[in-house]
Amino acid sequence: MESSKPKIAHEFPFMIRVYKDGHVERLMGTDFVPTSTDAITGVTSKDITILSKSNTSNSISARLYLPTKLTNQNQKLPLLVYFHGGSFCVNSPFTSKYHNYVNTLVSESNVVEISVNYRKAPEHPIPAAYEDAWDVLQWVVSHCNNGGPEAWLNEHVDFDRVFLAGESSGANIAYNLAMKAGEAQFNGLKMGLLGVALVHPYFWGSVPIGSKAQDPSGKASLDRLWPFVCPSAPDNDDPRANPVAEGAPSLAQLGCRRVLVCVAEKDVLRDRGWLYYEALGRSGWMGVVEIEENEGEDHVFHLNDLKCEKARDFIKGLAAFFNRDMPPMI
Repeated sequence: MESSKPKIAHEFPFMIRVYKDGHVERLMGTDFVPTSTDAITGVTSKDITILSKSNTSNSISARLYLPTKLTNQNQKLPLLVYFHGGSFCVNSPFTSKYHNYVNTLVSESNVVEISVNYRKAPEHPIPAAYEDAWDVLQWVVSHCNNGGPEAWLNEHVDFDRVFLAGESSGANIAYNLAMKAGEAQFNGLKMGLLGVALVHPYFWGSVPIGSKAQDPSGKASLDRLWPFVCPSAPDNDDPRANPVAEGAPSLAQLGCRRVLVCVAEKDVLRDRGWLYYEALGRSGWMGVVEIEENEGEDHVFHLNDLKCEKARDFIKGLAAFFNRDMPPMI
């Protein structure tokens, strides 16, 4: 007698399970915490909806954060457009893990921050997340003359200091958005990006590099990820997943002036992060790139315990990056 139990089509343990009947079961990152004025940091948050210009049937939810360290109501602060991690298919800005992290980062950095709830695979495969990121950036641009729909951006953002950042797959989204912004600067984008922080970025490829990529379990899972989230172009050497693949667009077109790459010693993605850093440095890109490695730590370690000393130091390093003087134009 055939079992009536639903059959699994795809599974990434502890993260997501997709059944052959199309049902999707997310095994993490489904909790929701409301907006608030945080009791510890004093950071205020609110949820907003951003309408897509390219797809009128799509609206993008996001959480907006405002710090308390305003010397006056007209003070202009850096803006951080942030993309959470989760392999393109789980998590949201509204989970306790990411909400608490962003509260801490905003308080330490004294920035205005937009945490973007981009569409997730497999219901919305790549390029949906990239399309949402571009729509959010266009929405930000609409505020450059202080005439946009969101008062917090009109009143408190210095549009000469706009940054992108993300963890893991979110860092991949930030990178691809910066590449598109580099193209768009020649096609009427009315705002530049000062910097991009790529935290433990998801970059991969068909050929393993480094000792960590030889780990059978980690390699097998990552080899399956891109084909799962991007079935229309499942090659792990797609330049969106592997920026240094043969035939990939030149990194010299990256549309910002400063890049920070963060890697962790025990992370299976570590060597890909180093490879990207080295490739960007010799690409002819006219910006400043730096790299930071956390010894003895694994992938997105800082999200797991915001109060530990290494996590606090890591967040302080990000804050310094967002508040450093602008590099001179070359």
